[in-house]
Amino acid sequence: MEFVKIGLVGLIAQLVERSVHIRKVSGSSPDEPTNNYMLQTRLPLSISVFFPCYNDSESIKKMVADALLVVRKFTNDYEVIVVDDGSKDNSRKILLELAKKHRKLKLIFHEKNKGYGGALRSGFKTATKDLVFYTDGDGQYDVGELSVLLGLMTDDVDFVNGIKMSRHDPTYRIFIGNLYSFINRWLFWLPIYDVDCDFRLIRQKILKKIDLKVNSGAVCVELVKKAQRAGAHFRQVSVHHYERRYGKSQFFRLDNLFYTFNELLVLWIKLVVFRF
Repeated sequence: MEFVKIGLVGLIAQLVERSVHIRKVSGSSPDEPTNNYMLQTRLPLSISVFFPCYNDSESIKKMVADALLVVRKFTNDYEVIVVDDGSKDNSRKILLELAKKHRKLKLIFHEKNKGYGGALRSGFKTATKDLVFYTDGDGQYDVGELSVLLGLMTDDVDFVNGIKMSRHDPTYRIFIGNLYSFINRWLFWLPIYDVDCDFRLIRQKILKKIDLKVNSGAVCVELVKKAQRAGAHFRQVSVHHYERRYGKSQFFRLDNLFYTFNELLVLWIKLVVFRF
């Protein structure tokens, strides 16, 4: 029996050694533009990074800086995109100043707010590279952890989705968010655990096969379900989630919640009941 145990341990060790090596480096604070993990090799693929932005003037500058710092470590073929969804603060002014300094920064401005789904659709439409990564512009995720997702994007994977390790939000938002993810996971038979985690890396070839229609936050459910139907192979990984320091979430407004759940109902009828 002891021989069997040793044999199993040895086999596991060999499998681990043959896997993609990811080295942990210092720096885990969201205030520091540093990677928490770094892949040991540069990628042959190109990368698009984009952020939906709505009144995120206090955080978007750092998000862009962090994104530029990270992607340069892996490829020379990249672009960073910010979709300003009709911000009423000085986000546009800040973004225009950043664009003067960084030629690979692309800016999309919505004259009127189109909702989270509208912002994501604009981002996906603008992205031109092999891999497309997006996260919110409010600074609640560490862009440095994109390196973790890149390490997991092996040839047999098309979609890498984050899972919040610990949600740093008010208690009521944690409750609603967990309930939202749980209900959607079972109603739509989603292949991922945390559909509410907007920290995603997706192959462009999958995005070209799907057509997003939803305008609200329900777009995340639509994205994952349609990617699943398009034949995407999924992988998940835990990522850090930080307290929101600036601005207010638009998702948890009462009118937005009603609108989102209404779109979810319509989406469920189309995708699950009638399988459009």
